[in-house]
Amino acid sequence: MSYDASTTAILLVDPYNDFLSEGGKVWPRVKAVAEEVNLLDHLREVVAAARDRGVKVIFVPHHRWEPGDYVSFDFPTPYQLGSAKVQAFAKETWGGTFSDDFQPQPGEVVAHEHWGSSGFANTDLDLQLKQHGIRRIVLIGLVANTCIESTGRFGQELGYHVTLVKDATAAFSQEAMHAAHELNGPTYAHAILTTEELLAQLG
Repeated sequence: MSYDASTTAILLVDPYNDFLSEGGKVWPRVKAVAEEVNLLDHLREVVAAARDRGVKVIFVPHHRWEPGDYVSFDFPTPYQLGSAKVQAFAKETWGGTFSDDFQPQPGEVVAHEHWGSSGFANTDLDLQLKQHGIRRIVLIGLVANTCIESTGRFGQELGYHVTLVKDATAAFSQEAMHAAHELNGPTYAHAILTTEELLAQLG
């Protein structure tokens, strides 16, 4: 299998400093798994290869926290409440800024921020993909068993070919990684690859 550059997009999910950088509010929770799978280097490799080979990179960011978020929600999720408690990805802060290694380049799309886990729900991601002729989506970033999985499942429901890159993501535990790639991933993803396997087929 190969990934045609004209119909494939890399979806880079939540590349915030809070997730990816020392000193980030959520980095301590993903650090062990991220370092075990060599997450940062693999993210850099995938993004660089995509840009080199003309594959579109689309940023899929989580909502950046602001005072008052979720307070009036009827049914905020535990994930949302936990994020609000630590003020993860707070707007106009270093933690709520994309990592220096992952800054949008001219011509790259930054989708509207998602409030929950799916990059598609209540955003313009589907519209952006369709307007750019994308039929295959490759998911990288964070977190494997929440935003990556939810975005992948939603994408499959919308008719996209979905690829997971199991060492270009991380989670809060090895158990969560196992669930994401060994148990849940095969129920919706069309391909589950390593970074090395993806790069051999990309572009």
